[in-house]
Amino acid sequence: MNGKVYLVGSGPGAEGLLTQRGRAIIDRADVVLFDQLPGEEILSTLPARAEKIDCGKFGGKHNLEQDEIEALMVDRAKQGKTVVRLKGGDPFLFGRGGEELETVRAEGIPVEMVPGISSALAVPASMGIPLTHRKYASQVTILTGNEDPTKPEPALDWKLLAQLRGTIVILMGVANIGKIAAVLVQNGKDGSTPVAIIERGLRKDRLVTTGTLETIADVAKSAGVKPPAVIVIGDVVNLYDAGLPDLIPYES
Repeated sequence: MNGKVYLVGSGPGAEGLLTQRGRAIIDRADVVLFDQLPGEEILSTLPARAEKIDCGKFGGKHNLEQDEIEALMVDRAKQGKTVVRLKGGDPFLFGRGGEELETVRAEGIPVEMVPGISSALAVPASMGIPLTHRKYASQVTILTGNEDPTKPEPALDWKLLAQLRGTIVILMGVANIGKIAAVLVQNGKDGSTPVAIIERGLRKDRLVTTGTLETIADVAKSAGVKPPAVIVIGDVVNLYDAGLPDLIPYES
């Protein structure tokens, strides 16, 4: 008898924002394959009896390749075990959950999705930056920043993105922020458009760096900005006030 696989989104890193369903599934897991993005606050609560497999990826260095991760999920499930694939944010938003879902289904193994709160939503909110606002933005576009916008045939349409009047949120974009800002301006985006880079999500040591499309590359370099970080581009960034306390208490 096969076991079951759960693709669980841990949310943006605070245990208080892990869903009740996610908590219940993790607590009864036989095997947990985890990334680093759930953060120590959540990873420290994994059940002691469970087999814990680190699948973290750090700046291009992978503990396990994607096909190895999927093979382990299938193997453990075929042993009749309850397998949790634990991811930061939501498994289907740049989390490769779709690929893992396909693999598990192809093997005839029962699988359940447990959505998580994406850092693309939660991190700006915690800093008082609403992604939509009746005065400033009526749409949101979420991008991966892993793609080099200057490559010959980018998958993203930067000319179209530059024309958008709403908010742009970029995940995994710290390394390319200079190129991203430049290509948006080259394609017509106003260089004075506000930008915020929020480092380390909902951790106690999180930091916010602000600038404009014209200045953000230099500002980020001077500030020593490092991933993980969420980048927000648009007029809603003007609502951020560094002098105010965090709006939502995320203490567990």
